[in-house]
Amino acid sequence: MPEGIFPVQAIRALVSAGGLKASEAFGPGQIQPASVDLRLGPRAYRVRASFLPGPGGTVAERLADLKLHEFDIAGGAVLETGCVYVVPLLESLALPDAIAASANPKSSTGRLDVFTRVIADGVSAFDLIPAGYKGPLYAEICPQTFPIVVRKGSKLSQLRFRHGDPRETDDGLVRLQAAETLVSGATADIRDGIALSVDLAGDASGLVGYRAKKHTGVVDVDAPGACAVADYWEPVRADSKRRLILDPDQFYILASKEAVHIPPTHAAEMMPFNPLVGEFRVHYAGFMDPGFGHSAAGGSGSRVVLEVRSHTVPFILEDGQIVGRLVYERMMEVPEVLYGRELGSNYQAQGLKLSKHFK
Repeated sequence: MPEGIFPVQAIRALVSAGGLKASEAFGPGQIQPASVDLRLGPRAYRVRASFLPGPGGTVAERLADLKLHEFDIAGGAVLETGCVYVVPLLESLALPDAIAASANPKSSTGRLDVFTRVIADGVSAFDLIPAGYKGPLYAEICPQTFPIVVRKGSKLSQLRFRHGDPRETDDGLVRLQAAETLVSGATADIRDGIALSVDLAGDASGLVGYRAKKHTGVVDVDAPGACAVADYWEPVRADSKRRLILDPDQFYILASKEAVHIPPTHAAEMMPFNPLVGEFRVHYAGFMDPGFGHSAAGGSGSRVVLEVRSHTVPFILEDGQIVGRLVYERMMEVPEVLYGRELGSNYQAQGLKLSKHFK
């Protein structure tokens, strides 16, 4: 088996072999070009605090100790901001010894500022599933800005499978940039990935992003186009110095200056920028599938939407400031289906764009 990220056809084969299981049949579109969406089960637990089970521990044991109450979400339930919930997922794993997995929030989840991580029995890190893991999966969910409505089957996280270490080297990225134009611009900053910077120049009207309002109504995660933008967001416009002061504990939607291209041979992940150069976090939803920004898939000129939150102190962002790096990983083989037009992907060919829930 070659090293690489599993494409859609390999994920389907993993399902057939029993390595990826589900208590209910997989739904249409659940298996993406390089990942699988994970679905919430029918029961949720509100817990006192976030936790990890650690070696030898199980999530069920920790829930018995830490849960405040258990409730049914099958028909829909509200998860409040600032509270921590754990929901068993419909999917579970029986991975081969050489196959590992990692999780990330879906793009729409990150753009709602819903802090979501996957936890597994005996594991000491969030969102990382070791090779050969066999057991259940759980979602830890903490809405930060908007209360949300979820139900059984809601998809907040996605899982990616990998064999070996397929991360592309910087030399490989230099070659790919020359051949495929991974990011737009005169030069690419390639060092442990490709740097992305923030656009604070804005469009013709000066719009550079949105700041989330507080004390809003709920957002139903399964209801696209149901919320009015003005009820949840304030526009942020460029100032004369092309900079933005991030207020502590405020949530912003901004965009990258660079257009990004993920060729069919690779997948990518957005890594948060080093906190030593600024107390802010960028991009909760890090996975980008093969075909994002790919011209043949209808994505020429796709920019990366940046989900930004400052911590503790106000922080000034300047136009063109580096805010994160894209890490590219090789696919095991080209996926049979690419992210984009054929899948009806929500964020192909995007500029500055809120989640699909807003109209």
